[in-house]
Amino acid sequence: MFIAISSGSNAQQLPYVSKVWVADLGNGKYKNPVINADYSDPDAIRVGDKFYMIASSFDAVPGLPILESTDLVNWQLIGHALHRQIPIAHFSKTQHGNGVWAPAIRYHNKQFYIFYPDPDFGIYMIKASKINGPWTKPVLVEAGKGLIDPCPLWDEDGKVYLVHAYAGSRAGIKSLLVIKQLNATADKTIDEGKIVFDGHEQDPTLEGPKLYKRNGYYYIFAPAGGVATGWQLVLRSKNIYGPYERKVVMDQGKSPINGPHQGAWVNTPSGEDWFLHFQDKDAYGRVVHLQPMIWRNNWPVIGVDKDGDGVGEPVMVYQKPNTKPSRVMTTVESDEFNGLKLGLQWQWQANPVATWHFINPSKGSLRLYTAKVPDSSNNLWNVPNILLQKLPGDEFTASTKLSFTANPKLENEKIGLTVYGLSYAYLAVKSKKDGLYLVYATCKNADKGTQDKEQTLAKLTSATIYLRVNVRLGAKCQFAYSTNGIDFVSIDEIFEATPGKWIGAKLGLFAIRDQQTNDSGYADFDWFRITK
Repeated sequence: MFIAISSGSNAQQLPYVSKVWVADLGNGKYKNPVINADYSDPDAIRVGDKFYMIASSFDAVPGLPILESTDLVNWQLIGHALHRQIPIAHFSKTQHGNGVWAPAIRYHNKQFYIFYPDPDFGIYMIKASKINGPWTKPVLVEAGKGLIDPCPLWDEDGKVYLVHAYAGSRAGIKSLLVIKQLNATADKTIDEGKIVFDGHEQDPTLEGPKLYKRNGYYYIFAPAGGVATGWQLVLRSKNIYGPYERKVVMDQGKSPINGPHQGAWVNTPSGEDWFLHFQDKDAYGRVVHLQPMIWRNNWPVIGVDKDGDGVGEPVMVYQKPNTKPSRVMTTVESDEFNGLKLGLQWQWQANPVATWHFINPSKGSLRLYTAKVPDSSNNLWNVPNILLQKLPGDEFTASTKLSFTANPKLENEKIGLTVYGLSYAYLAVKSKKDGLYLVYATCKNADKGTQDKEQTLAKLTSATIYLRVNVRLGAKCQFAYSTNGIDFVSIDEIFEATPGKWIGAKLGLFAIRDQQTNDSGYADFDWFRITK
């Protein structure tokens, strides 16, 4: 939908506010999660009066999302630090569950640093003088399989250290934390490192370490016990290499927050301490919570310690941090396609190529060109040109308006709306010799190579159609369509969304064909809207 905007206007753009989930209650309190979307493995820092958060992005491109806040409750997505994943050729194909695992962000000597692991290649570092870049090309700090969850520390004596964990699937061992020394420029390890903590007996699946220093103690914050069932552990020592004392500082307690898993300690300009972490919500992914934090006898207590044992439990509603006031805002979900770029919420399944899409500002639309699916694909699982975003909440409706111009020389071009995970469903327009048809399909265990179960619903008399999916509690999805945008016909079947590989289900658009020829069909999407 094209909306004319005066180029000479100096009016400040209003922040986006979700129709689905707003954490700021407007009365000085907030509710968890502060971001009800799949930003797993969050790490955060404060620079001045602003907070910056990053998260895992796995195989999605662009990767390494960067979020900004002034109060730790109201967050906006401001960009990505990784616009193509390396090795380039490797990530030109879908790599479910691979790519960017738990990263760390730090600010040192007026430089932002991000360390991120690729479990198949090693630990990378990128840096920038401004949070919105430009970010340097990734430098391989240490090559190796299964080196995950790195976090650096610049010590007072000028030495630089790196803590990381191990992924058993690649390294052949797990539940260990190692500290290695980095060179002065923090772009190479200079020793083999030393194991500083073994979690096998008490803290299985120990991972996600974050390294800090306070009051002469080195602290390693690290979750253990599994993503959906574990606890938050803190280790401390007067020596960087240990021995480290151990203490559980937060667990689920009597709260409904399972996990609660890894995250980041930040403090405010007023001196308060807070902790950002995630909760695994199955198909909805790993959503971000904010917990109050205090120090007691040089140990942190995260959440609310109701029985005084030093182990906190997560809060659901709490007083907002004492920070610079913020307008209510959330991460963007809808897109009118009126700008020169896609909204920041969109990510591809692989490193994109130019011929996948075109933003047409004169029409205010997004054009997706059909691309041939890989020869080895039985379904959408290995299709790279699927444009996806995170589920924005527990209950919502996603709608889009599209017009399909099929290639008259081809059959079986398909343009659709999908809820996508290890199993998926879609509602799509499909070209046949005698015209356009509406089809609905589901695919269970798509990662196993199973084929779509596709049914034809109707022959269309118009190339313009509205597609919709209603998502309700339990990630139960019901698709619907309309020819006028007012009267919708619902599909009888209820599809229950499933997670992807280490991620929640996603939502988005695709344009595919099964043949190669000298041109493609295309669909023009007028808008994509998330409503309650």
